[in-house]
Amino acid sequence: MDRRSLIKNAGIAGVLAAGVAPAVHAQAAVRWRLASSFPKSLDTIFGAAEVFAKQVKAMSGGKFEVSVHAAGELMPAFGVVDGVQQGTIEAAHTAPYYFFGKNEAFGLGCAIPFGLNSRQMSAWMYEGNGMKLMREFYAKYSMINFPGGNTGAQMGGWYRKEIKSLKDVKGMKMRIGGFGGKVLERIGGVPQNIPGGEIYQALEKGTIDAAEWVGPYDDQKLGFNKVAPYYYYPGWWEGGPQLDFFINQKAFDALSAENKAIVESASAHAHVVMQAKYDALNPAALKQLVGAGTKLRPFPQDVMAAAFKEAMGLYEELNGKNEDWKKIYGDYSKFRADQNLWFRFTEATFDRFMQSQKL
Repeated sequence: MDRRSLIKNAGIAGVLAAGVAPAVHAQAAVRWRLASSFPKSLDTIFGAAEVFAKQVKAMSGGKFEVSVHAAGELMPAFGVVDGVQQGTIEAAHTAPYYFFGKNEAFGLGCAIPFGLNSRQMSAWMYEGNGMKLMREFYAKYSMINFPGGNTGAQMGGWYRKEIKSLKDVKGMKMRIGGFGGKVLERIGGVPQNIPGGEIYQALEKGTIDAAEWVGPYDDQKLGFNKVAPYYYYPGWWEGGPQLDFFINQKAFDALSAENKAIVESASAHAHVVMQAKYDALNPAALKQLVGAGTKLRPFPQDVMAAAFKEAMGLYEELNGKNEDWKKIYGDYSKFRADQNLWFRFTEATFDRFMQSQKL
């Protein structure tokens, strides 16, 4: 008697008695906690974690759920890597460069001054050696990364006083995210690493002279235009900052193959949605800010030139003293050179032409 006939004629009791029970694979429910480095008020950047969690639940039929917690709920904004590494939480959503104090190589997983733009960053991660190299590095912290969004090129921040030349940067206290502070320091500024939810108060009280966050949509929601009139561009330290989902390695390894694929797919979905949101929402917000009196200014050329020179000098110094940096940056810098050559003839030329037209 074949298996199907046996099941049909004997019924389930007979099948079990015969010791040939049909294969039934019921997956156990999975419940994870994710700590974000961002406040709930920022629906774009905090929202990417919610997009991820919603997709995980939908793709698993509700059997895999991720609860998302804003900065400060489970742990401080800058404590999430420790939380993932120690297994206190299963996952985090953050900007890797916040943790450059642990090792400068964290910056390469997010953004470094005069680095890759968002398209190039995704290309390096998914089709270059970026994912492989960064995962080898993050393994030292018992975690695995999945790209979890990109803001696109950022603005250069809000300033209480006008920046007319490099001399105006000297002694300026500025909230600046991650690795960019190292270069700001080398051109005379005083970097401050402050979580997004605390920037407004510091700028309002004059504890800092300037602050950068992301761009018009978020900046308008945070109210920076109310306490600093000058808005500079471009954010030369963040040409394409990538956010990541950091996941505890043991927690990820314990997942079924199906759930691992769900995590990978859901993170890629959130990665695309975040930048789409920023690109869609920033133009109107910038118009509103300028209409309300914001003074839009480009950085003076001597500031840009000095920052570029110091950034390249810093990277060369790190090559000589940080083996993790040297290994990853060697590949990153070659990829950047090829990308810039390509974009020079395509994206950049097309963009310059289109931006000069009246549409």
